[in-house]
Amino acid sequence: MKKINPFLQNIISDPNIISLLNAIYDGIYIVNTDREIVFWNKGAEKITGHINGDIINRKCSDDILNHIDENGHLLCNKGCPLSKAMKTGNTIEKKVYPLSKTKERFPVLSRVDPIKDEDGNVVGAIEVFRDISKEEDFRVLQEKFNNLIKKYVSDTAYKEITKQLITGKTNTSKLSDLTLLFVDIADFTEFVENNSMCGIVSMLNEVFDMCGKIIKKQHGDIDKFIGDSLMAVFVDANDAVIAAQEIWKQNELQNIERDKNKKQKILLHYGINSGKVIWSDIGTSERKDLTVFGDAVNIAKRIEEMSDTNAIYISESTYSRLKNPHIFSFHSKLTIKGKKEPIAIFKSFL
Repeated sequence: MKKINPFLQNIISDPNIISLLNAIYDGIYIVNTDREIVFWNKGAEKITGHINGDIINRKCSDDILNHIDENGHLLCNKGCPLSKAMKTGNTIEKKVYPLSKTKERFPVLSRVDPIKDEDGNVVGAIEVFRDISKEEDFRVLQEKFNNLIKKYVSDTAYKEITKQLITGKTNTSKLSDLTLLFVDIADFTEFVENNSMCGIVSMLNEVFDMCGKIIKKQHGDIDKFIGDSLMAVFVDANDAVIAAQEIWKQNELQNIERDKNKKQKILLHYGINSGKVIWSDIGTSERKDLTVFGDAVNIAKRIEEMSDTNAIYISESTYSRLKNPHIFSFHSKLTIKGKKEPIAIFKSFL
């Protein structure tokens, strides 16, 4: 063992300092410039299982702690936080995985500070570490929970809920200019009558999964599933139209496979409208949905209901927002209950 620097020796020999360090729940140990452990507190004993007599005058690398980083790299030989702190004179904070006395690794949050004498010379280092096993378990569980929740709520709802948790504000009502896309499965009742429950669920998941991937790719967000239909929202009307076109193309490819496998073909209705909508929490005091509603939503739904499966139908409001409106042509006027003027409908053959 290297002779301990007098300044460092005074620190680890002072009964008041020792009493104070032993009273701390975190693990604390002190090393000399050769990284030999010269002090090991009660907290370190409790966390690692290594008692003072097992540790003093030994190095971490002496088959004791053998810290590894998050990538599994052994830090004792290269990248040791103690060495780096003493070499640079800076504080080092790092998550590492030491070995317990039972040879099990566990995560700790470690802070290493150099110890300097009266002249500013580095004479050793002190490491304070805290077992974060429970925090890590909670982090993993939180990640799993977040991924699960994202399957059941829209991206917009998830972000809004996260924002509310951070800010504590629950008033989410706002007026937005959006484009709404409704996609509905044609002749769904007939399909239900001719297929098993498993077949119905499988078909719905197949269609909705395909729609969801395309909608997300085109910067949209599925607001809700309504039985055999879905409603998606887009900031850009052009994205909504492209999404509808890609859904139609992909569904046609899937129909080829369905036909090969002697399965019933699936046809879809499309309705798109743009305009001001209210985005808000709707529901009871105990159960709410973050959704959009208003005339623009109702009109998009009505357009989808009157559409054929061989075209994409859009309102004049959406038509006026398109960069290439020439792919659509005027189809008819649609009378909406409660509206004084009928709405111009345009269609694009697929």
